[in-house]
Amino acid sequence: MFLATALVIALSVFSGASTLSGTVTNGTSSKPSSGDAVTLIKLSSGMDEVGHTKTDSQGKFSFNIENGNSPYLVRVTHQDVTYHAAAPTGTTSVDIKVYDVATKLDGISVVADLMYVQAGQGKLGITRVFAVDNTSQPPRTEMNDAPFEFYAPEGAEIDEAQAQTSGGQPLNISPTPQAQKGRYAFDFPLRPGQTQFQVTYHLSYSGKATIDPHLIYPLQHFVVIIPKSITFTPAQAGIYQNQTTPKQPDAVAAIASNAKPGQKLSFDVSGEGTLQGQDQEASAGGGGSNRETGPGGGLGAPIQAPDPLDKYRGFILAGFGVVLVAGALYIVNRSRSLKVVSAGSTLTSGSSPSSVPTPNFGGPASSARSPHSGLLAGLKEELFDLEMEHKQGKISDVDYLKTKAALDQTLERALKRKS
Repeated sequence: MFLATALVIALSVFSGASTLSGTVTNGTSSKPSSGDAVTLIKLSSGMDEVGHTKTDSQGKFSFNIENGNSPYLVRVTHQDVTYHAAAPTGTTSVDIKVYDVATKLDGISVVADLMYVQAGQGKLGITRVFAVDNTSQPPRTEMNDAPFEFYAPEGAEIDEAQAQTSGGQPLNISPTPQAQKGRYAFDFPLRPGQTQFQVTYHLSYSGKATIDPHLIYPLQHFVVIIPKSITFTPAQAGIYQNQTTPKQPDAVAAIASNAKPGQKLSFDVSGEGTLQGQDQEASAGGGGSNRETGPGGGLGAPIQAPDPLDKYRGFILAGFGVVLVAGALYIVNRSRSLKVVSAGSTLTSGSSPSSVPTPNFGGPASSARSPHSGLLAGLKEELFDLEMEHKQGKISDVDYLKTKAALDQTLERALKRKS
């Protein structure tokens, strides 16, 4: 009887356990990457490191996991740069590509620099979105003390910043002030492919201000996007061309082509206005799409010329998703709890706005996706960001515990509804 009971217990334990294995390949040499540190992170109710190992001579690794019904994240560290691969529930193997690191690379270029400007309540809010391509051959990751830099106006207070790799999730980061006043650096590696940076800051506003983008890198186009109710006046005539923005009749883009560092790109803004969300525009029926000027004078009618925004429409729409959904982002001290409630209520309505990015787990989306899957993905992303911020010391222990408790409770309820 004892032996039979022991056998039943052993079989039960064995059936609940599984193996997660994988291979790490060096994308620079196209060879197996040996000796890399591999960490297994459990995501079901937080972000707990539950396993550590190293790749063998063939770049392979393996973890025994107790609960195959939980999603995991695999982190590989190669030459002090991390690479991630998601392992959704039921995954048994993952493949990860890493790259050798160089302090300076050819093939690094800034392909987009978009500046969103809003004003009201005595504040001027600016969100700036950069897209940086790494087309190095052979592919390598650039990492140094300041892989990417930008300038913020004197007196600006930075509210938040994010970085996102191709196919990855946005990570909250803190720009590092440099020796030169107003200059900041993103301490974030430029992996092969595209990396997007976003920074939001605000400054006091009395109804009129001068803004100097102070370019550091050459660009094909520098784009300023503003509500039509704000008057835009360039410091130098002939630098900017004006054009309506995609699906945003109440906003206008001012475009400086072939912009270069040192070029006089400063401009004055006056008046107030916020960028309208796409949901608001839809409810308004697009009635303002034919207007040529806004209450503050606007920028005039769009030019009848080849559209220089075609190349950047993806960035513009992504930027609108972040900038518009919560209203004007210059409102200071937004709480994370409000952000979580907003994300949850939006996702459960069945929509999938770009303001709440859906995690990419390395494979195609299922056609039989649960109506709660978007909410679960959003909650897990929030838990991921929360853990990263806490480990980096960006939030206090008290705020961390309060926010994590709320997220865990919401996640538990969502899991129960799904089951």
